[in-house]
Amino acid sequence: MNSEFNVAVHALVYLDHKGDFVSSEELADNICTNPARVRKILSRLKQAGLVEAREGSVGGFRFIGDARAVTLAEVAEALKTRFVSTNWRSGDVDKECLVSSGMGRMMDGIMEELNAGCYELMKKRTIAGIEEQIFQNKKEE
Repeated sequence: MNSEFNVAVHALVYLDHKGDFVSSEELADNICTNPARVRKILSRLKQAGLVEAREGSVGGFRFIGDARAVTLAEVAEALKTRFVSTNWRSGDVDKECLVSSGMGRMMDGIMEELNAGCYELMKKRTIAGIEEQIFQNKKEE
């Protein structure tokens, strides 16, 4: 998993908290990344119907979903997030050894199961739930 999912969730929680248009510069400052990265990621959330964008001096992004209903799985789907992946596969499909020739395929299946499990878990978490948890944790400190 790359950090686009983290940026997207952070941005949506912040946008919901603010309740209005927020510039990519303000979002980037809050997320601790750069505005170009924020715009790139939020453009994908715009395509998914989670935010709207407005250009100009009072432009920026605004969360347009229902924070109580938008799940982290929807955010992950918008970004085509793979929670578990690897850039390397052990073994070689051309080897005679069944372990060597079959291990890559087996691990691919395990990765798919892990991703499916992550998506199921993310279906149980909402943008509002994340926001509530953040503020609840602050009250408890």
